[in-house]
Amino acid sequence: MLSITSQYLARYRRLTGDRSDTVLPVTGAQRRFLLVRSLDPSGRPDLVPMFFAFPYGTVDPERLRAAASRLAARHTALRSRPTVVRGTPVLRVADPDVDLARPAILPGESAADALRRALDSWDGQGPPLRLFLVRDEEHEEEILAVALDHAVCDGRSLARIVDELGAAYGEEAIGAPVAPGETAAELAAYRDAVLSQLAAEEKAETPEAAAYWAGRLRALRAHATAPDPARVPEGARLSGAAQARLPAHDGGVSFPVLLDACRSAARELYGPGRTVPLGYPWGGRPPGAEPVVGCFLNTLVFPADTGQADGPGSGTDQEALADAWWDDLDRADVPFDAVVTAARAAGSAWTGGLDGLLTVDDDSRRPPLVLAGVEGREVHVDGRPVRGPFAVSVTQGAEIRLRMVWDRAVLDDDSAHRAFDALTRALTRVLRPSERTVQ
Repeated sequence: MLSITSQYLARYRRLTGDRSDTVLPVTGAQRRFLLVRSLDPSGRPDLVPMFFAFPYGTVDPERLRAAASRLAARHTALRSRPTVVRGTPVLRVADPDVDLARPAILPGESAADALRRALDSWDGQGPPLRLFLVRDEEHEEEILAVALDHAVCDGRSLARIVDELGAAYGEEAIGAPVAPGETAAELAAYRDAVLSQLAAEEKAETPEAAAYWAGRLRALRAHATAPDPARVPEGARLSGAAQARLPAHDGGVSFPVLLDACRSAARELYGPGRTVPLGYPWGGRPPGAEPVVGCFLNTLVFPADTGQADGPGSGTDQEALADAWWDDLDRADVPFDAVVTAARAAGSAWTGGLDGLLTVDDDSRRPPLVLAGVEGREVHVDGRPVRGPFAVSVTQGAEIRLRMVWDRAVLDDDSAHRAFDALTRALTRVLRPSERTVQ
């Protein structure tokens, strides 16, 4: 029987033939984003917005829009529309078309409210890179949102996008078009990188890998309740947030320790004696592939054992957890949908939903957005929709910044704050918090 990746490639080739410059294949990670969107009744895509505050008068809107259009012209993914054609997820290449919207602030709204409203109205058929600029009268600033459809951009690409957007803004010939040869060369490199990734995924889908994931995930069940808008308190935002700052030393916190801390949060939310599906992005481009902007990080699944009732961490050996995680990484190229299929074939009732998500970033890889020599201050706009019950993000650098957001239609605030406290306590075994705030 053909693997899921082989079946996808066969369908794609039936659509396009051997080669197409207008309809491109997608990786397994991109395929997951597009299929999740197709199952959402609202068709809402996953968005990756970055928010930067600048002093009044810093941002020249037309210059910024032109700079973003040049950026999109240089990167195939940033001008391609994610879509599904006859059941086959693809990217449809288009001309660069980056809009800069100026959302009006309605009576009683803040700048953050206006940005949330603008992002909520995102049309999934439009360009994948968009800009929003709102005047924040209270702080005498302008807040710029650089927002991307997650199907065309993973976290690894964000730093490059920010850096190149600032550089394009500073170019003297801002109105000059990008040379056609540069655009064609990048398109060829992008297509080759995606095909190389798909070849790696096809190779990884072996019976042995399927048996491994089947055994690893057989006990999985999704434990979060179904979203219910009635659970959101009247007048509250759709999601809640909490954050903490922890002192960094000895190179920060290892990934298995972070997974273990998330296991503590899951235990608080879903109870002891459970095996909870937590997801995290991982992976890299195949050897020799060009470093194109795009989405290549696969979503791996960690079966979080929430332990027994006699206390946090009971029955869980952190060294064994780390060993199992390393074994998982040996099969990291198996695409998410193939992993779900293997688990279900082994008798699991898990359908692929994630009860939590962990992302980890390196502060040194997140440069600030600099426009004409002025550095934007990165800010958060909370309260936006969350794809899943809760998500934890960790940024490691001079200090460790820990954030957790949750869907109020799934989790109540009291439970979420207890889970965040459990998460923080788990990390204080090796770190001592210096500051903590909740929202």
